[in-house]
Amino acid sequence: MAIPVERFYLAEGVSGTLQQRIRAMVADGILTGRFRAGEKMPSSRGLAAHLGVSRITVTLAYTELVAADYLTARGRSGYFVSEGVPVQPEFRPAPQATGTVDWESLCAGRFSRMERVERPEDWRAYPYPFIYGQADPALFDHQNWRLCALQALGRREFETLTADRYERDDPLLIEYLLRNILPRRGIEARPAEVLVTMGAQNALWLAAQVLLRPGGHAVVENPGYPGFRAMVAQAGARVTPVAVDEGGLSVDSLPEGVDVVFTTASHQSPTNATMPVARRTALLRAAEERNFLVVEDDYEFEMSFLTPVSPSIKSLDSGGRVVHAGSFSKSIFPGLRLGWLVGPEPFIREARALRAQVLRHPPGQLQRTAAHFLSLGHYDALVNRMKAAFAKRRKAMEEAIALHGLRVAGQGGFGGSSFWMEAPEGVDTETLALRLRREGVLIEPGRVFFHPGTERRNFYRLAYSSIPVGKIPDGIALVAQAMREG
Repeated sequence: MAIPVERFYLAEGVSGTLQQRIRAMVADGILTGRFRAGEKMPSSRGLAAHLGVSRITVTLAYTELVAADYLTARGRSGYFVSEGVPVQPEFRPAPQATGTVDWESLCAGRFSRMERVERPEDWRAYPYPFIYGQADPALFDHQNWRLCALQALGRREFETLTADRYERDDPLLIEYLLRNILPRRGIEARPAEVLVTMGAQNALWLAAQVLLRPGGHAVVENPGYPGFRAMVAQAGARVTPVAVDEGGLSVDSLPEGVDVVFTTASHQSPTNATMPVARRTALLRAAEERNFLVVEDDYEFEMSFLTPVSPSIKSLDSGGRVVHAGSFSKSIFPGLRLGWLVGPEPFIREARALRAQVLRHPPGQLQRTAAHFLSLGHYDALVNRMKAAFAKRRKAMEEAIALHGLRVAGQGGFGGSSFWMEAPEGVDTETLALRLRREGVLIEPGRVFFHPGTERRNFYRLAYSSIPVGKIPDGIALVAQAMREG
């Protein structure tokens, strides 16, 4: 007797083709013990009729399951559950824990309490998502990324895909960074001075851990990227916030006795201010005179589409005091999680050793896929497409903001992908954001960007990287209406 077809069902909400879902359904039934070794499967015709799919779909799924040794085919007798599949162990799980450990006190929220910009997981379902840093599927080059991924998965590159490189990075990716990406920032470096990271966040964390000691002293921008504060705190160092103005971080306001200064000079986060070359030079001069280091987060460098970019701080650094961090999160997509660190060889050596203790190295297949995407010219084409689209969206934003009388606190003179906005005094943008969410509009309240004790609740960020240009006017109108209604 075959297993009754009534025991087979396709779960709702499962992604994949019908063929893939049928294969997953059968494999799950075998692995959980619902279908046992030697039992006969329903005929392809019978299961297809039960599931409401074509017979060829079931036949192809069965064929794949045979190839994976979940099923065996016995001539005209049909398909049977393979004798060689693993089965669930015959033991009972332990009873539910009674909670004798006070995990809340033990963990003390040391990491989960870090302030971060919150957004709903289903943000793409909202018609007016003015949120920052997400990829736009209408702009991304899916076809060529897929071809590069297939090339990286091919037999010729099997070693790159499967090898444990220990502390080393993909040489093709390093070569492209050295010859193309870094020179655009005015940086010359050797392979021993570059480290691939799991995005800029990982790069900055590594820098903080290597450069700071317990009791050390670091400067962060205010308002600024919240992650800087958390990284410094995890290193056991003291944090001093320094206010930013229209030129970014104020060098004249730096305190005495600082060890490391963290800055987003290209496009200050979140105000978008670009630090002038004269101020960058002044920062380096102060670093030499007062013996501190600079960590430069090369935030949104590629999105400078209005005027030519300024040289990076690292490119002006003759004293070897700057560590430069960058990533492909904004220019390719954030889920790629690939970035880099550039710094003096002794620093990179220590950062590499620390990375090896935490995650060994970023996945080889991702590194090689990115290397192909870059070297074949697809990356530059993508960046140019994004710049053109962002320029149109920025113009639409400027016009809508002016039409409705909203106040821009910072928009950046080089481009970028967002506006830093200031609401009237008394407006709590966190409350405003919740009200707008019910209207299908997502904005980012600004309180989280300010250092504790200096919070301003009437600031917010409007980004245009993920919203179609045609949606911008109506979305801004809803923001203005909600602002007027208080």
